[in-house]
Amino acid sequence: MDFNDYQRRASRTAIYPDRGRSLVYPTLGLVGEAGEVAEKVKKVIRDNNGVVSQKIRREINKELGDVLWYLANLACELNLSLEEVAKVNLAKLASRQKRNRLHGDGDDR
Repeated sequence: MDFNDYQRRASRTAIYPDRGRSLVYPTLGLVGEAGEVAEKVKKVIRDNNGVVSQKIRREINKELGDVLWYLANLACELNLSLEEVAKVNLAKLASRQKRNRLHGDGDDR
């Protein structure tokens, strides 16, 4: 499966208010699910001395899948393909690396 295939298949399961005209719902879902990933990682640090068990790995995998689903549907709302998002991101990072600008902050490095 590639990014665009995933995006098409994820879109078929997207049921939310104002679908096709709403950035809010998938954006809130994306940050909510990313927060769930962060919570699980926090608990690994707090409760397991940073050791990721197979059970926790499976749980985080499920949450990462939810992050991907919301990302795919947010991209749909913006008429972007996940493949395009991925290509633009890698080109941006390669440019920063070439210019020794991977570190720092701000979008225009």
